[in-house]
Amino acid sequence: MKDVIFDNFQNSVDESLLRHRSILDIITKLQESQARVNRAVAKSVTNCGCIKVEAKKQYAPANIDNLNLDTLSASLDTHMQGTLCKDCREVLERELGNNLFYITSLCNLLDLNLYDILLKEYDKISTLGKYTMR
Repeated sequence: MKDVIFDNFQNSVDESLLRHRSILDIITKLQESQARVNRAVAKSVTNCGCIKVEAKKQYAPANIDNLNLDTLSASLDTHMQGTLCKDCREVLERELGNNLFYITSLCNLLDLNLYDILLKEYDKISTLGKYTMR
């Protein structure tokens, strides 16, 4: 069922993309949409203040060689505090949706299936788990 949703989305994107059919248009629009996502996160910090960034050097426990990956992962910080307010959440959802639109457009142009890509990535993550280390 989920593959049908992905396929329907991918087909809808293909049908609605009228002006920007060139690979150059799509990759630059994708880059622009990613910049808008980054900008929306930054505005959540600087304009709204619903989230706060407090960055510092990541803490590595002294006995790092004896720790398992779950313990190590729990000791790492996201550097983010707070939660998105309703307004910032709506803006980010819209911008991420636009970004997903252009990712899907690129898949369409290159004859790639978004659902297949998701499944391959999921399989890799579930197989390797924390050892994927991105």
